[in-house]
Amino acid sequence: MHLTRDGKFVRSDIWREGKWLDLWSVVHFLTGVSTALGLSILAFGFPASAVIAFLGFTAYELWEAMVKIEETPQNRAMDVLVGMVSFVPTFLFVAPLFPFWGLFFVFWAVLEVNVALAYFGWDISHKARLLEAKMRLEIAHQRERFIHRRDQFVADRERRGSLKERLRARKEQWRLHKKRRSLLPQPLVVRDQNHPPELSA
Repeated sequence: MHLTRDGKFVRSDIWREGKWLDLWSVVHFLTGVSTALGLSILAFGFPASAVIAFLGFTAYELWEAMVKIEETPQNRAMDVLVGMVSFVPTFLFVAPLFPFWGLFFVFWAVLEVNVALAYFGWDISHKARLLEAKMRLEIAHQRERFIHRRDQFVADRERRGSLKERLRARKEQWRLHKKRRSLLPQPLVVRDQNHPPELSA
């Protein structure tokens, strides 16, 4: 997983969502096969079974959209299509080749593989979501630290600036004070003519 320049997290594992097809398409393919085998055991007939399968696949995609699982509209449509593409030939041509108990055994075997593969993909996707959440938290923490350091730097700069201003103001006051003193009239020294100053030996 990596972060793009526009701030989006992009998964790089093999279970990442594709635009049209991805590894989850294998899970949907097996779902179509297991659904066809299961409905063949129940002997609903092809029209009713096809309608049930289509509604089930569509309802699952709507559920994924409701729980905010990110997928492109093309991928959602392909998931339903892949499920139906595997469902139809399995129901019409594969299921009639097996007796009841043989059909039940094949259904159970395909279902186990389907569930195991789906769980494996879900586990990796769940870890990817946890990693994304951890990365988002770390980025938010780093951002808060950066903002705190920036504010502290600005405050220190303003404090140094105000100190320089005070020193400059004091220097200006001292200069004006010296200038005013220089403009004051100097006291006149009157010498006493009768008592000249004594010269030291």
